[in-house]
Amino acid sequence: MDSGSVAWMLTASALVLFMTPGLAFFYGGLARSRNVVNTIMLSFMSMAVVSVVWVLWGYSLAFGPGNALVGDLSLLGLSGIELDDGGEIPELLVVIFQMMFAIITPALITGAVVERFKFTTYLVFLVIWVTVIYAPIAHWVWAPEGWLFKEGALDFAGGTVVHINAGVAAVAAAL
Repeated sequence: MDSGSVAWMLTASALVLFMTPGLAFFYGGLARSRNVVNTIMLSFMSMAVVSVVWVLWGYSLAFGPGNALVGDLSLLGLSGIELDDGGEIPELLVVIFQMMFAIITPALITGAVVERFKFTTYLVFLVIWVTVIYAPIAHWVWAPEGWLFKEGALDFAGGTVVHINAGVAAVAAAL
């Protein structure tokens, strides 16, 4: 295990995680005063809900072995992932790093659903969206078995999985 690589991955994970509260406050500043707390809570709830979904089944669907479209559930609940697997970066740290992107992506969508979604509706939306939309697209692009990965697709800074995915979902949710 390379301690420098581990330290950098932890730093990068923390920086991506800090983007979510920043985004929450940004969207809160854009909302009408009666919707500020709700708007901020939508982004913060993406941290809570997506973390649970990611650990239980999201990571397995996104990065588990499977087919070209989606991973299987062999890593359900992070089973089979060891703290120190002998690699340069532990797989558990990769799980955390990828979870940060899974958190920020639906938080980006909240700007389009302010005053349109009820709070509880958004929570249900998060679970369904991460499971049905985000995890398969992450698998297509970032997993070695993914069909776009095999085609040689390059995803710079999450341009496909994070930004295009969130943008299309935001437009669909706003309509």
